[in-house]
Amino acid sequence: MIAIDYKALKSALATPTKIAIIPHRNPDGDAIGSTLALNHYLKKMGHEAVVISPNEAPSFLHWMPGFETIVNFESDREHAIKTLKEASFVFTLDFNHLSRVGHDMQINLERLKTTFVMIDHHQQPDSYAQYTYSDTSICATCQMVYHFMESMKDLDKINPDIANCLYTGILTDTGSFKFASTTATTHQVAAALIEKGAQNAEIHRAIYDTNSPSRLHLLGCALKNMEIIPEFHTAIIHLSQAELDQYNYKKGDTEGLVNYGLSIDGVEFAVIFIENAAEKMVKISFRSQGSFSVNEFSRAHFNGGGHDNAAGGRGEDSLENTIAYFKSILPNYKNQLDK
Repeated sequence: MIAIDYKALKSALATPTKIAIIPHRNPDGDAIGSTLALNHYLKKMGHEAVVISPNEAPSFLHWMPGFETIVNFESDREHAIKTLKEASFVFTLDFNHLSRVGHDMQINLERLKTTFVMIDHHQQPDSYAQYTYSDTSICATCQMVYHFMESMKDLDKINPDIANCLYTGILTDTGSFKFASTTATTHQVAAALIEKGAQNAEIHRAIYDTNSPSRLHLLGCALKNMEIIPEFHTAIIHLSQAELDQYNYKKGDTEGLVNYGLSIDGVEFAVIFIENAAEKMVKISFRSQGSFSVNEFSRAHFNGGGHDNAAGGRGEDSLENTIAYFKSILPNYKNQLDK
């Protein structure tokens, strides 16, 4: 764990100023929840805060309080860059290396002569921030934002908007509180957020129970493509660009699909490969149970990383060749997967 000098940061934030808050590219519930919650909090402190997302978030997150104020770097680049240049502080949440925002935005962030604050729970944090709060044992960045506000002696500032944002990130990054990273403290924080006004049932419905017919058809396609490799306790799902197009894919439609593989009895390692023709790459999500580290696996072979049991990566070859390469290296991990 790397802890912030809260006394020094609180002193630095004593005077109202302009602040930019950044999630990672292709933001999920934890990234949007944590940045919007921090945005509401900093505004209550008198700051002029703005969330600048590298690109669009999935539609199932658009209901979140304050979402309409987010500046999209990809579609509103000039406004985003102007806002970044004017910021006295840049908070980066739910990622720990500037490459996670995409090349163009990374270059613009690296040019800034401003104070960076990092709040993140992924492994191997970079050192770009003057203030870093890093804890890989915490399940979600939203929980870390709660503890951040607690350390700033400002839990009384949590209103229903902040509570709803933080609860959303905790809910999604714990898989509805079922992942091993969910602790007693996580449940205590969730309970405190409900007491502060988080609408837990409505949030769950908005995230998990609102589907389009095309998304369900895409799920059926993904499950039909599933391949089990029993000797390595591994399940593979893949979706080609043609299949995504056939079922009118929209951002967020593949969220959580990899977990279907991990739900199979005897499977310890689940992977989904999703072709992205526009970016000429294959997006990969890894999940595991037990001691097998998909973070290490992804970093070693697929230019990725994340957590021990949940990580992401990418392939630069075709979908077919990326899957073939994955299968070729599986035997090297047989002993670890047998455990």
